Amino acid sequence: MKIFRYLPFLILLFWILVVLLQPLFSLQPNDINLQQILAVPGDASWLGEDDLGRSVSDRLLSGAQVSLFVAFSVMLVTLLVGTIIGVSSAWLGGWLDQLIMRITDIILAFPGILLAIALAGLLGPGVGNVVLALSIVGWVGFARLARGQTLLLKNRDHIIAARSLGTSSYQIILRHLLPLLVAPLIIEATFAVAGLIIAEAGLSFLGLGVQAPSSSWGSMIRDGSRYLLVAPHLVMIPAIALFSVVMAINLLGDQLRDHLDVRS
Repeated sequence: MKIFRYLPFLILLFWILVVLLQPLFSLQPNDINLQQILAVPGDASWLGEDDLGRSVSDRLLSGAQVSLFVAFSVMLVTLLVGTIIGVSSAWLGGWLDQLIMRITDIILAFPGILLAIALAGLLGPGVGNVVLALSIVGWVGFARLARGQTLLLKNRDHIIAARSLGTSSYQIILRHLLPLLVAPLIIEATFAVAGLIIAEAGLSFLGLGVQAPSSSWGSMIRDGSRYLLVAPHLVMIPAIALFSVVMAINLLGDQLRDHLDVRS
């Protein structure tokens, strides 16, 4: 059915609108109500209250802003940096290409999330440091993709013809090479956003991301895990939100890959 085809887009659109229209909702994610501690979802509160009587729904929507801000910020930074490094490395070649590839190999030798945890621990907690730590780790994927595609394209006839006509390398890359890199880079970016949302949640779960009283899906899961037996909604609700967004982005990336595949 067509509804299932558009469902990932609708889910992602919903969360993006939640973030953009958040000032209109008059959220109060940090208001404490001791009489509603660990209240279950009901008429008084749609998604219940946490261990301090704070609205889970308000904190969930507030946490969406943090998760999507970190994910899209890191994606844009790593996409830009990785593309510049990868294209430059393949275009120039020689010792510079070998040096950059050895650096990327060293970074890829470490599990990405563990390296991000180490960097976040050194930099200290906070959203800005999480963005920086994930950016330092995440650019290598875009760099390797951009390099591989550039190596395949740099010897094509239209680029060789542009060289023979005296066109500068800058113009060749900008007009003839980058347009052909857009499709694979966009597909890689969609999957990167999904991974970054999970990474941010993991860092916040460990206490290296958003700090109290601000909310994040990862910190909500961490705080709710202490009351899992008596108030499972504190874990289940942010976990379902996290699952829905990541699954929607992955499915959307698959659809985008099939749509942009020239072989089909």
